[in-house]
Amino acid sequence: MTAVKDSVHDYISLDPVAAELVDTPEFQRLRHIKQLSTVRLVYPSASHTRFEHSLGVYHLASRALSHLEIDGDRAAHVRAAALLHDIGHGPYGHQTEDLIRRRTGRDHDEIHHLLDGTAVGDVLDAHGLDSSRVAALVAGDSGLGQLVSGELDVDRMDYLVRDAHHTGVPYGTIDHGRLVRELRYRDGKVVLAEGNVQTAESLLLARALMNGTVYRHHVSRIAGAMLERASERLVDDAVSLDEFVRMADHDLLVALDEHVPELGHRIECRNLYKRAVWAPIDAVSADVVELDFEASRAAEREIADVAGVSPMSVIVDAPSRPRIKESRSRVVVDGVVRRLEDASELVGALRAAERIQWRLGVYAPETVRDDVAAAAIDVLDLPTRVTTHV
Repeated sequence: MTAVKDSVHDYISLDPVAAELVDTPEFQRLRHIKQLSTVRLVYPSASHTRFEHSLGVYHLASRALSHLEIDGDRAAHVRAAALLHDIGHGPYGHQTEDLIRRRTGRDHDEIHHLLDGTAVGDVLDAHGLDSSRVAALVAGDSGLGQLVSGELDVDRMDYLVRDAHHTGVPYGTIDHGRLVRELRYRDGKVVLAEGNVQTAESLLLARALMNGTVYRHHVSRIAGAMLERASERLVDDAVSLDEFVRMADHDLLVALDEHVPELGHRIECRNLYKRAVWAPIDAVSADVVELDFEASRAAEREIADVAGVSPMSVIVDAPSRPRIKESRSRVVVDGVVRRLEDASELVGALRAAERIQWRLGVYAPETVRDDVAAAAIDVLDLPTRVTTHV
């Protein structure tokens, strides 16, 4: 076994398959994809990568399989899936995921194409592992795939603890040791054992607190929206989609600085747009809440026209409606498997909090912020109190 020193889990022991997979180009690329993408513009110490996170997910999956007393071929496939679950990410991870999905119809956890005819696929084949089974587990398509991609997955357990550790924000600090020990595999479902409603609630609460403080911080949202717009132009005008999806973070920054400098240079130097509008969900019509990609771009053009500014100076950022995936976690209560949302009163309170925290953002350079704010209020039919000068 190969031992790797980790900042969160101390020593991680890699089995022979994992040790070979780590050395493949597809996995080594994750050294250059930051786990928290634009969040590191808010929290300077959040410089950890998807490489170390993937090792952590592998470690927790191995521990969970041991507690579940699952071994042999089934366990080997789950461990490989846990290790490889993020190799499908594009540059800046989730920040470019929507762009890639729109252009390819493929999510980051659809990795079949990265296992066929690649070094990763060769390692799996050499050890008698089925690439298709590994890819299905990464997508959460089978029972044990829930350990890798589900409501109680080890992916979530690792990134909450790791992100809390590296940002210095304590809200993601969960008892992942208990979570892993109390997992059960029952009727093809991953559940938490009897007496663990509070354990499940802790995961849900940690995610909700980290959302507001870290993952959806307004500076990260602004930088992420700018990055997405710049990346759209880059793919349209300068690089192929195939080249784009395999870039590392630094490759993308260099390409943006060269081909989309009006946004790329701003992102690199943290000279970001400001909030012209920051509107709660109750101040926004249902049509605006539901704005899709094309409708958001059309709104940006209209706002720019009314404000008399360049279309590149306006960004409309309408996040999806708030939802708490963890509320669907399964917990055994009085011998019966129940959804956490049916067993916990805390879920309702957190849903209300998520709704209150939702914001529609309209961003612009500081020099034209007031003009963009006035135009956005007119175009999107918003109350005047939603403007901000933070």
